[in-house]
Amino acid sequence: MFQRPTMLRRSAAGNIRYALKAAAVPGNLLDSRVDELLRTVGLAGLGARPARRMSGGEQQHLALARALARNPAVLFLDEPTASLDPAATKAFEDVVRNVIAAGIKVVMSTHDLGEARRLAGEIVMLHKGRVMETSAASAFFSAPQSAEARKFLCGDLLV
Repeated sequence: MFQRPTMLRRSAAGNIRYALKAAAVPGNLLDSRVDELLRTVGLAGLGARPARRMSGGEQQHLALARALARNPAVLFLDEPTASLDPAATKAFEDVVRNVIAAGIKVVMSTHDLGEARRLAGEIVMLHKGRVMETSAASAFFSAPQSAEARKFLCGDLLV
């Protein structure tokens, strides 16, 4: 899922239905699966709304529903909350927690230390395309091993 998702010129339900058809979900299961995915991401009752007229947070939730339509074992999220306000970020993070609880592995990029603290089980810190540190989130935040991680956690810019 990308930081800025592309919405098809369809309703929210139509966007999900498109993903389900691409995943070869049988036609007789489409409507119930669309409803299930809308509920899963907190958009129940919004299926008829034009996707491109939804708020940024709603579009992120819809993009997540489309990604979940394929029943992934691993879900890749590229800074999904970067342009969201705090309330929309919390709502999105709550859905991500539910996805993780359902057994889907989530790999997410973020520059937001607070978000990483709230969601991460493991941290892989990258700098200039290189892995600087890999550890459990608790160890990363309490005792970072690399100089880059220590600087980043102190609020210094890494250039």
